[in-house]
Amino acid sequence: MISSKDSNDIRVITLDNPPVNALSFALCAELLPVVEAAEKDDAVKAVIFTGANGIFSGGADVNDFTTEPTPETKTIRDVIAAVERGTKVFIAAIDGNALGGAFELSLACDYRVATRGSRLSFPEIQLGLIPGAGGTQRLPRLVDVQEALQVMLKAPRVPAEEALTKGILDEVVDGGVVEAAKALAQRSEGVKRRLSERRAILPKGVVPQALPFVVSQAHKMVPPEESGGFAAHKLIDAVEAAVTLPFAYGLARESRLFDELVRSKPSLALRHVFFAERTLNKIPGLAQAQARTVAKGGVVGGGTMGTGIAICFADAGIPVTVVEPIDEQVERAKQMIFGMYAHQVQRGRLTQEEAWKRGQSVEFTAEYGELADCDLVVEAVFESMDVKRDVFAKLDAVVKPSAMLATNTSTLDIDEIAAATKRSSQVLGMHFFAPANIMKLLEVVRGSATSLDAIGTAFAVGKSMRKVSVLSGNAFGFIGNRMLLDYVREALYMAEEGLPPYRIDAAMKSFGFPMGPFAMFDLSGIDVAWHIAQARPDLGAGRTKVLQRLVEMKRFGQKTGAGYYRYDKNVGGGREPIRDETIEALFAQEAQSAGIAQHPNVSDEEVVRRCVYALINAGAALLEEGIALRPGDIDIVWVYGYGFPPYRGGPMWYADDIGAKNVYESIVRFRKELGDRWEPAKLLQQELVHA
Repeated sequence: MISSKDSNDIRVITLDNPPVNALSFALCAELLPVVEAAEKDDAVKAVIFTGANGIFSGGADVNDFTTEPTPETKTIRDVIAAVERGTKVFIAAIDGNALGGAFELSLACDYRVATRGSRLSFPEIQLGLIPGAGGTQRLPRLVDVQEALQVMLKAPRVPAEEALTKGILDEVVDGGVVEAAKALAQRSEGVKRRLSERRAILPKGVVPQALPFVVSQAHKMVPPEESGGFAAHKLIDAVEAAVTLPFAYGLARESRLFDELVRSKPSLALRHVFFAERTLNKIPGLAQAQARTVAKGGVVGGGTMGTGIAICFADAGIPVTVVEPIDEQVERAKQMIFGMYAHQVQRGRLTQEEAWKRGQSVEFTAEYGELADCDLVVEAVFESMDVKRDVFAKLDAVVKPSAMLATNTSTLDIDEIAAATKRSSQVLGMHFFAPANIMKLLEVVRGSATSLDAIGTAFAVGKSMRKVSVLSGNAFGFIGNRMLLDYVREALYMAEEGLPPYRIDAAMKSFGFPMGPFAMFDLSGIDVAWHIAQARPDLGAGRTKVLQRLVEMKRFGQKTGAGYYRYDKNVGGGREPIRDETIEALFAQEAQSAGIAQHPNVSDEEVVRRCVYALINAGAALLEEGIALRPGDIDIVWVYGYGFPPYRGGPMWYADDIGAKNVYESIVRFRKELGDRWEPAKLLQQELVHA
């Protein structure tokens, strides 16, 4: 895994641990004696670190975090300490990514050279951690404290050219990075530049006496510790130590803070999400499936959702044809596509040439026959079984026999849709989340006849679209929306019992959701909720006629300026919910008509319990029924698709965190107090037995 080779008086040490040259405990145990041997060799004047296979290193092996290190365990900290003690010149020759611990290794070196396409990043904050091998102490000695904080808090992948401009890199080359590093070693003439010997750099215009104020402002700019900001506050503390303490003491402070974070609940939850995402494609039999090549895609429906799906195809480099018979809708779709790509050009995310290429790869037609040579067609029309069956019958008649047909339905029966075709094995659900070109989640829904090849193809296409794909069985609402109905049911019931919608939403936002259930209703459209309630009145519709009254009043949510809330274009651009006491009065009136007792003094904690425990109970039922393969799949759906706070790990991880026994006992109490809708899932009862 480690190789070394001398070139005159320079030793090149190559990291070779496929696929990303992770700095695992095992690799570091091998790397440390190689570094020490180079230090002892009088013939060696300089040491170059580089990586095999076109990548420097992806950083630490996250799997090692599940293992408690022993006194004998060697980590990247030990390797960097050996570099720090060394008398040689050390140079990092970076190709590809240098992430996390690998970035820290490069900072411990005297010089850094990278190829033009390289990227450097500290992604630890995304796992609820901070750089733990000197990164928080060295980077503020290379760039100013504010710049260092931005790199570590926002975790961007800094391009080599930008890193050169910032002073993080010494040189950027088009190729031959090791040869460039050798040349730099010769030019250095043995002059070392250890960052540990420098002082931290204060932002321009900031005097040392103002540091407490700067630190205080930094703490105010990140979320509170209990609301997902635990690691961010510890990071600020570590960077403050880089300014106020000698290097060795700052390093000790960083190490203590890192070790505290590794054991923290937010980091454990975020690492659960990380691992759950990486097991999503571990589906029985899928490894043997033959994913088909999708050279051309099709979309039926040029509305907002269909257009977003077409953009997903274009972004994946797959030309796509959209069937949309209404000229006005075609024009709106084109404006959406080119407007979105123009925005990306303005933000520097795409070149003008690439944006034009992607925009031109989307074609529009009114004729189904234009889809004849497509390999995959996604239907995105009105949520009506009759409409969708008609579309699939037409597609089956014109699209080549080998093509796959997918429906973007959010609730309807895949088997019933597939029955309109003669290719049931090639029909499945691909449920995109709005806006389709932005939201990362994709539910891949398996019908009773869907082949593994079709599922494998959908996962492959999802990956090319940069989606996080989760397999779901065929049930009303699949995973996400089926659970959502129980979640919003409890919110509606509490509103009917006298608790104002804004109070319920505030409690759920305090828990960590980006918005509460009623603001979410308004965003997605009251008419959409009404349509679902008509299809399944037993799920999520409430006990009163409030939803019906809103539809009659044409209060469809944000798009009409009123729903459960009011919206004013002068307040947050018309997207900020404004409390509307008219709706609270409507709930009270309808509750009185329905004979519903009022309980307006429910605590925020009880609001959260009723909404989140409804989610957990529904998730447990989906696991029992085999609709979801794993608890982690459910967590991914809710973190990526519905805004469940990732630092709580998803509803099923959260259930384990607070204890399945506690959840079960609360649900039993709810059943006694609130009715049979709170029948606990058998899985929760089993967890109680085994607790």
